Order: sequence, then C-alpha cells, then structure tokens
Amino acid sequence: MAISVWRKSTRSAAGDNNCVEVACAGDGVHVRDSKDRSGPVLAIGRESWMSMVRGLKSGGIGMR
Repeated sequence: MAISVWRKSTRSAAGDNNCVEVACAGDGVHVRDSKDRSGPVLAIGRESWMSMVRGLKSGGIGMR
C-alpha cells in the first residue's frame, strides 16, 4: 500500500491537532487522527470518498 504525503486541512489552525489528516493511496484515501499519527488508519475507497466530498460540497451532508 503506497501512501502519498499526509495533509491536514488548510482550515486547521496553526498548531491545532484537533483534526484529521488525509493521504491518497493507490486504492483510495486514508484518514488518521492528527494527534495519534502512529495509530489506526481508516481506509476509504475512492468512489466512497468522492461521494462524501460531493455531498459535503452540495450541502447534502450536514456538518455539526
């Protein structure tokens, strides 16, 4: 499993570790807790990830 560079949201405050990081992988996207970088990684398929992003952008998925 080849993982590219882990990235935090540009909306994260400097020094704020209360977010997740994402990385592209050959089979989709991987997500991890920025406070626990050696901890578990959630693997999400490419189509599922894109569906979630589209839903967030369109307002179809609520944010709290």
